[in-house]
Amino acid sequence: MKMRTAALALAAASLATGCATGPDRKPGDPLEPMNRAIFSFNDALDRTVAVPIAKGYQKVTPQPLRQAISNFFSNLGDLDNFANSLLQLHIKDATESLMRFAMNSTFGIGGLIDFATPAGLPKHKQDFGLTLGRWGVPSGPYLVLPLFGPSSFRDGLGYLVDFRASPITYLDAEYKYPLYFLQFVSVRSDLLGATTLLEQAALDKYSFVRDAYTQQRKSLLRGVNAPPSSLPDYGEPDEDSGAQAPSGASGTAPSTVPGAAPLGLPNYSEPDKAAPPQGASGAGGAKRPPANDSDVPHYEDPGEGAAPSPGATPAPSPDKPASQ
Repeated sequence: MKMRTAALALAAASLATGCATGPDRKPGDPLEPMNRAIFSFNDALDRTVAVPIAKGYQKVTPQPLRQAISNFFSNLGDLDNFANSLLQLHIKDATESLMRFAMNSTFGIGGLIDFATPAGLPKHKQDFGLTLGRWGVPSGPYLVLPLFGPSSFRDGLGYLVDFRASPITYLDAEYKYPLYFLQFVSVRSDLLGATTLLEQAALDKYSFVRDAYTQQRKSLLRGVNAPPSSLPDYGEPDEDSGAQAPSGASGTAPSTVPGAAPLGLPNYSEPDKAAPPQGASGAGGAKRPPANDSDVPHYEDPGEGAAPSPGATPAPSPDKPASQ
């Protein structure tokens, strides 16, 4: 009788939630009434049980020890990352994940210390849900799982495969369940800051979590399926195109005209005249005083013996008035 009453109450809550949010239901979330009911259950369980345990864990456990525990489970996760990267044909990522596991397990005392990240081996987070998406399996409707939280039909199946692939699953019960509990507490402790942000920023926690999860999974899947970026073309120009390579580039050097300014720089030399040698002025080769900065233009007046430019009007003499 009690179970029947609880089931009816859960169904009534689902219907009430569905009536309140039915018109705004998104196409990717056709199970929103049921999902909201499960989300409310998970949220209440998290606030009353998981968060107090995680806060107590932070108070009684020193930060270096918490980091070592987090590194231990992260190191075990590299085996799952290796397998899924291999299934997605990402050989480089699979090799790096396997090298991370070998290095941290050997030199990091079973993964308690992360030596791989400072050594330049990045962390690749993969799961079987992304592997299915890599091979074209659609995600299906959004789904909230009891205790596990946001997911989808495809990712829910991925959770089962990843769970069976975890090395902890094959340990004896006296080791397996304490490790599962410690892993849950460690992960929940690391997410306390995100929970505070969610409480402050979200008007509707369910919609916020759903949209954030959906966008994150799409972003990860785009990263999985993204083609390799094209490399810039540094090849030589076509011989028939007439285009010249820039100065300093590899290949045939561009032809230059004597006395012309370098490519891209203004030409201040007079037409039909060659550029004077360095240290000589344009007036009869008279020596210029050395300039402190070669980039600053020199505006020295020509001497009396300087030849006027072709076509220029001679300047009037101070003893002779200018012609009218």
